Amino acid sequence: MANIKSQIKRNRQNDQANQRNRAVRSELKTRTKNVDAAIEAGEPTDEALRAAVKRIDQAVAKGVLHKNTAARRKSRLTKKVNAAG
Repeated sequence: MANIKSQIKRNRQNDQANQRNRAVRSELKTRTKNVDAAIEAGEPTDEALRAAVKRIDQAVAKGVLHKNTAARRKSRLTKKVNAAG
C-alpha cells in the first residue's frame, strides 16, 4: 500500500474506473451473446444488433474501447447477421 497521499487517491480512482469499465465490457459481451443467440434461434436480429451497436458506441464515448476496435466489432457482428440471412 502506498504511503503517499496522492498515490492513495490515485489508487482509489483507478479502482473506481476499473469497476465502471468492467461493467461496460460485461454489458458488451452480453449484448454480443444476445445477437449470437438470436442468430442461432432463427429469430429477428435487428433489435439485438441495434442494442449491441448502441452499447459499443457508448463504450467508445466513455473511452472504454478504441474507435477502431468498435468499428471492427460492429463490422463482425453485422457480417454474422447478414450471413445468417
